[in-house]
Amino acid sequence: MKKQALILFAHGARAASWAEPFLRLQKLTQESEPELRVELAFLELMQPQLPEVVKKLVDLSYESVTIAPIFLGQGGHLLRDLPLMVEEIRQQYPALQIQQVAAAGEDAGVLQAIRDYCLRAVAVNP
Repeated sequence: MKKQALILFAHGARAASWAEPFLRLQKLTQESEPELRVELAFLELMQPQLPEVVKKLVDLSYESVTIAPIFLGQGGHLLRDLPLMVEEIRQQYPALQIQQVAAAGEDAGVLQAIRDYCLRAVAVNP
């Protein structure tokens, strides 16, 4: 069976506390799928960054990674920066299978969860 990993890819920020929801998401995801390795990588300002995470996975003999951007939309970072990074990684590790999916916010289920959260906020403060 192929060793597969999921990389949750977030932007990064200067404040360390900004990473907390992403760390919780990583933990929740890992607990849901114990046989799947779940890593967290950042675009900038925080560590680890995507190339480091991929190197670690390759060193651990992972053969396939899926990169899931935890962004609300497909902005410049996902349209320009991430594809360039992925292409560099593909050149560096040609045997590694890499799949990049759309931003989390492009998923209908994610948008519905955010909608539900917003509507609950209104219900709490009528």
